[in-house]
Amino acid sequence: MVKPYESKGLVSLLQGTDRRSIGRAAEVVAAVLMDPGRFSEVFNGMMSTDPVVRMRSADAVEKISRTRPELLQPFKGKLIRRVAGVDQQEVQWHVAQMLPRLNLSRAERSQCLGTLKCYLLVRSSLVRTFALQGLADLAEQAPGLRKEVLEMLETAVAEGPPAMKARGRKLIIRLQSLKS
Repeated sequence: MVKPYESKGLVSLLQGTDRRSIGRAAEVVAAVLMDPGRFSEVFNGMMSTDPVVRMRSADAVEKISRTRPELLQPFKGKLIRRVAGVDQQEVQWHVAQMLPRLNLSRAERSQCLGTLKCYLLVRSSLVRTFALQGLADLAEQAPGLRKEVLEMLETAVAEGPPAMKARGRKLIIRLQSLKS
């Protein structure tokens, strides 16, 4: 029996009109986890001209990369240079979660740091909160970033909305507990 996405492509499952719904993203995640060779289909959906497809693709890619972060690595350049620049909050908050999952060179880490700092300036408190998380995750991997990230976290705790304050406090404790 041929499943609907086998002939039309996985991205067809992510189409729709409601940005408040992830649609059939869970089916897409399951399909890619069973056949990782299809990851590129979903990844490329994050660069679609359709905002619903971009959002649902970002959701699926983030969930897939939680389990299989190595699938992101071949797409590192596109994620850092193209997808991270998408001006859509639903994509940005997922990118903030994915960037620390990459194996990064010093220059790439710096670029990701810049992206996440930019995300701290957007209107969406959810994007800003995930950006803080991403910054802390990068600082865990690169001790040289910890002082700068701790300062950003302290600012968020002092000035941010409630979600940022709560996340910031937890992240400060976590980073301070690490040995330099």
